[in-house]
Amino acid sequence: MIYAGILAGGQGTRMGNVPMPKQFLLLNDKPILVHTVEKFVLNPRFDKVIIASPKEWLNYTQDILKKFQIDLPKVVVVEGGSERNDTIMNIIDYIENENGLEDNDILVTHDAVRPFLTHRIIEENIDMGLEYGAVDTVIEAIDTIVESSDQKFISDIPRRDIMFQGQTPQTFSIKTLKELYNELLDDEKEILTDACKIFTIKGRKVKLVKGELFNIKITTPYDLNVANSIIKGSLDK
Repeated sequence: MIYAGILAGGQGTRMGNVPMPKQFLLLNDKPILVHTVEKFVLNPRFDKVIIASPKEWLNYTQDILKKFQIDLPKVVVVEGGSERNDTIMNIIDYIENENGLEDNDILVTHDAVRPFLTHRIIEENIDMGLEYGAVDTVIEAIDTIVESSDQKFISDIPRRDIMFQGQTPQTFSIKTLKELYNELLDDEKEILTDACKIFTIKGRKVKLVKGELFNIKITTPYDLNVANSIIKGSLDK
């Protein structure tokens, strides 16, 4: 089966003084989360779309889905975790408890606050996920990447032509992801920034899918302004 996991478990502290987590803020009169979920609901290949929300916002999440007429039988809401990978594991636990896990099951994970992903990106994540078992969506690095191990002085400047910036979706064989995660040592879990790191730590290959510059993550007030400009530009065409 093919599942989508929408990661909406964050509180959005970088958004500043706002009354709710960033995924519930309005983008063109509709919550960011709803914009994102609609992209997955419209794709008929998904058997289930699972949204992981903060515990105290579970009822609110369900309420806005009903308000905007999201297909609730196909979309379910579960409790997110304290960290990104905890949230993914909560989604996997839900899948396993409800349907069990089969060898060919894949999970397409996506940030709730990346509402501008395209049908192509979703389709390539599904296709490559089924073929390779691990996929990351990336764009080529535009700026030079500077490394500083002490946060004060440059320790290295990697070659830009082999550098990429990670986006989402990230897609995984569910059984493989769970197995590799359970094999990690505590100190390995502490350095995780996203689920693809689990595969690279264990020496597994991760297939790249080309993202888009406009597939931005809305984390700050500036990002929200940019997102509104993208929406306005698309409506004006």
